[in-house]
Amino acid sequence: MRSLSRFLLSTLLATSALSLPAAAQSSFDDTQKSDIEAIVRAYLVEHPEVIVEAMTALRDKQDAEQKVAQAGVIESAREALTNAPEGMVLGNPDGDVTITEFFDYNCGYCRQALADMTELIEEDDEIRFVLKEFPILGPGSLEASRVAMAVRDLSPDDYQAFHTTLLGKRGGADKASALAVAEDLGIDTAKIEEKLAVSANMGALQEVQVLANDLQINGTPTYVIGNEVLQARIGVDGLRTIVASMRECGAVSCG
Repeated sequence: MRSLSRFLLSTLLATSALSLPAAAQSSFDDTQKSDIEAIVRAYLVEHPEVIVEAMTALRDKQDAEQKVAQAGVIESAREALTNAPEGMVLGNPDGDVTITEFFDYNCGYCRQALADMTELIEEDDEIRFVLKEFPILGPGSLEASRVAMAVRDLSPDDYQAFHTTLLGKRGGADKASALAVAEDLGIDTAKIEEKLAVSANMGALQEVQVLANDLQINGTPTYVIGNEVLQARIGVDGLRTIVASMRECGAVSCG
């Protein structure tokens, strides 16, 4: 709290100084500056809620600026978010609402969000889900994503079953567990190994990473819906509400 108070003091003093003419700024001697600091410090001690209000206002300002920046990136990268070849589409390919999800096979919250996606797709035949492989939780995640993308290329009709099985499994996901799921589905794992040997799909994964960086995405699951980035598991009820808003007004929330 002391360091925070000193930061706010410095900011207040700097702001006050900038609002004064140059001659007035230079007229403060060390004693006067100390007196001003003492007055501001005394005020903050008497009204500590000001510190909380200032930090809340700063956080709200930063959040608003981030949303504006993200909306700009979404607008310029709409095609990459909704129709890029490395993204797998589940649900209705021609649906009226598109939800793009960045996920990691070792993300516990993504495992919970899988049930949300499945329920929404089953009850709403106009939902279009785009899945973005975003392996950020270690080497095992990268291995699993590379196998998943090979499955998508080699046997796209089996991708949804592969995805739901691997993401729904308990324990860590890696190359071995991903290949085991593929084998159980009857997919030729030798062909998958061939793709892995030549680093197939690494470029596509790097493109997703660049897109995530541009959108300031640093966790999973993250949804991109309309012009907003939502970095958390929303839950099926939350998704239903957002989908209804998108259909009503074209935004995540109306009003």
